[in-house]
Amino acid sequence: MSLVLQTLNVTAPVFAMLFLGVVLRRLGWIDAVFINTASALVFKATMPTLLFISIIEADLSAALQPRVLIYFALATLATFLLAWGWAMLRCPRADRGVYVQGAFRGNNGIVGLALASSLYGDYGLSLGGVLAGLVILLYNSLSAVVLAIYNPAGRTDVRSILGSILRNPLIIGVVAAMPFAYWQVALPGWLMTSAGYFAKMTLPLALICIGGTLTLEALRERNGMALSSSLMKMVWLPLVATLGAWACGLRGPELGILFLYFASPTAAASFVMARAVNANAQLAAAIIVITTLIAALTINLGLLLLRWLGWI
Repeated sequence: MSLVLQTLNVTAPVFAMLFLGVVLRRLGWIDAVFINTASALVFKATMPTLLFISIIEADLSAALQPRVLIYFALATLATFLLAWGWAMLRCPRADRGVYVQGAFRGNNGIVGLALASSLYGDYGLSLGGVLAGLVILLYNSLSAVVLAIYNPAGRTDVRSILGSILRNPLIIGVVAAMPFAYWQVALPGWLMTSAGYFAKMTLPLALICIGGTLTLEALRERNGMALSSSLMKMVWLPLVATLGAWACGLRGPELGILFLYFASPTAAASFVMARAVNANAQLAAAIIVITTLIAALTINLGLLLLRWLGWI
């Protein structure tokens, strides 16, 4: 029972904020205009600031672990290819890009980072922040590629894809922080305090916005493929990736943080990217709804199992 309560203490605050967004939208206290504006603020400003601060304040000797980063990169690529291969067998061609993105792209910058911070404190935020930089690069790049290949318009503009990746505010925030962290450049105290106030808005605001976008109506669209992609995202791929990390000798907080990142629900950004290329946005929305709803169950069960086995 103590293990159950400890796990719930990690996950409950995050998912409470998600479902608070649902309630606020139902009450009419927030609307689509607020969600769009707040989401843009998070994406363009507060989250890059959070990542910048978490990296420059990180103890890179502890948080910058090549073995963890290399494994995460290889496992992400492997799960992406597994999802893509399965989609080629299960999905109509026009929906494959959305299916693959929903199956491998986790909401690590928000849910994963929040859970890592809640479970492992400053170390979780430091290692999670460094991983988030890699996440941003991998997820945006791979998602852009697979959506472009299955673009209904049939056009693949490599230059525009690369440009959108290089202009990503999250990538810019991570890259900008690296010189400060490496050479230990100290910023003025008042600036760090102000940036900290600004960055602290990121997780609650983003979680509320994600909750506000959830709608059960999305479940009515293509729910068979949505459920298949969701189960791959929340059950099969985290299972394979976590067992692979254990087989590679990763244990303790490193394995726990990797599990949380692999087991996070599908990122809300997948809906935006699908809509931008005129793909099946309703399928993307359905996958987000299903994975977010079941994440509280699958993440809790996963943490309980890993703790019971003594792996984390």
